[in-house]
Amino acid sequence: MKDYILSCESTADLSKEHFKDIGVNYVCFSYTMDGVNYMDDLGESMSFSTFYKRVAEGADVKTSQVNTESFVEYFESFLKKGLDVLHVCLSSGITGVMNSALAAKEMLQDKYKDSKIYIIDSLAASSGYGLLMDKISNLKREGFDIDKLRDWIEDNKLRLHHWFFSSDLSHFIKGGRISKLSGTIGMALGICPLMNVNKNGELKVRYKIRGKNNVIKEIVNKMKEYADDGDNYADKCYISESACIDDAREVASLIEDNFKHMDGKVLINSIGTVIGCHTGPGTVALFFWGKKREDD
Repeated sequence: MKDYILSCESTADLSKEHFKDIGVNYVCFSYTMDGVNYMDDLGESMSFSTFYKRVAEGADVKTSQVNTESFVEYFESFLKKGLDVLHVCLSSGITGVMNSALAAKEMLQDKYKDSKIYIIDSLAASSGYGLLMDKISNLKREGFDIDKLRDWIEDNKLRLHHWFFSSDLSHFIKGGRISKLSGTIGMALGICPLMNVNKNGELKVRYKIRGKNNVIKEIVNKMKEYADDGDNYADKCYISESACIDDAREVASLIEDNFKHMDGKVLINSIGTVIGCHTGPGTVALFFWGKKREDD
């Protein structure tokens, strides 16, 4: 059986060490801050604390997805070694990066006729995307070939849940994900919207909850409602946060108190710089495996 590599993008928001430990390769998005370009390199070029401090102070930030030329160079580095490529993209519901990856595949396929290049839409983001990569790395180690693993991803990716809230709505307003009027009123009233990612990989506001303590309790309730086997959930659980580690730790503590059979402790990651350009500081996101996402 021909060997293959697992690949994703930096927006899976795992640490460099985590990616190395699970044997997953990644290609970096980029962003500009006040006109200077940086790679979304897991906090190496700019620490997360510095990034979110500058964002909070009003820095002008813009993001750039991986372009076709970069994907060609990246994929070919593996194909030249005789390896097949299974690449999982950040959700098409929030970015067009999959189009660039597919264009690169088309450019390379004739040159590497005997190689497989699979491009898959994760319909996931941040450390939820990372949780998917962690899972499939385990399946690869268990002996799944590239075709079997591709099929598993397509059959199971909508079982991955993303629930998140923000105590600072300014960047969601700026990005158009929450209307200016609703966001302004919400911040004045102390509203923390509880959001999720729908079956199309899009971010949706589901509930408007007053007070951070209440939204923290409700995000845990959503895991009870949707997680595999409810309170007996026995898989991994990840959290990502943007400069609000205390809130993330409070959610993690409640999760660990309520789900006694999890596979290890809750893993807390930083929301990376590219996704952080859109969330700003103050966002906590919770990720777990559960019932298939069916809501628009």
